Amino acid sequence: MMVATREVTYDVDGLSMIGYLAQPNGPGPWPAVLIGHDGVGLEEYQRQRADDLAAHGDLALAMEYHGGEVFFDRPDAMLSRIMPLLADVERLQSIGRAAFDVLLAQPGVDPDRIAALGYGAGGKIVLELARAGVPFKAIAVVHSAFPDDKVEEWSNVAGTFLLCTGSEDPVCTPEQILTFGRALQEAGIDWRVEIYGGAEHAFWAQPRKPDGSLAEGTAHSMTTVPGVSYDPKATIHAWRAVLDLFGETF
Repeated sequence: MMVATREVTYDVDGLSMIGYLAQPNGPGPWPAVLIGHDGVGLEEYQRQRADDLAAHGDLALAMEYHGGEVFFDRPDAMLSRIMPLLADVERLQSIGRAAFDVLLAQPGVDPDRIAALGYGAGGKIVLELARAGVPFKAIAVVHSAFPDDKVEEWSNVAGTFLLCTGSEDPVCTPEQILTFGRALQEAGIDWRVEIYGGAEHAFWAQPRKPDGSLAEGTAHSMTTVPGVSYDPKATIHAWRAVLDLFGETF
């Protein structure tokens, strides 16, 4: 299916955000997916995921929350930006809500068929939106940071949750995923887990040079946290799981 793409600029958190919109051809109505990037920034991988979703018949908006910056070679600057965000739930919800409003405002969006996909800190943003009452029909998160796992915080949340990580991820461990999943289960939420053997944190992210161009191999020349490496097999498996969830939902 042919898709149309464009940048979408909107203001939140004192910054001008530059999101990426991909939509199928035709009049709609379409299911819609909100995508949250990880702490490094909105890069080509998330844009490609938006393109792929649009090719499957979903309108997709990859949100942005660094004001156009991508921290490929500045780990300290990235952590200085991301850690205060992760600690401030209201700020995360505000950032996510602004992007969600942009998504809903697109012509052809079916407001009754909305899903979310988040990586790392972007996973926590979409989870916080769900906790705040955004009616996602499905949520997929990959090596996410997790919100509060108190059961009562999730008792009014619906939809199906997909939680993915690598078995060797030191930041989003399988134990953390199962702890969060048990809270969802006690709240009556449908949830599933995929754990990829041998995969580390941000396993989908191909190594890049300081200028942002792709590098060879699986090891990153500079990382923001320990335990990060590229795993192409886990990348494929996780994306298939996401497509399966959204296909099943819509």
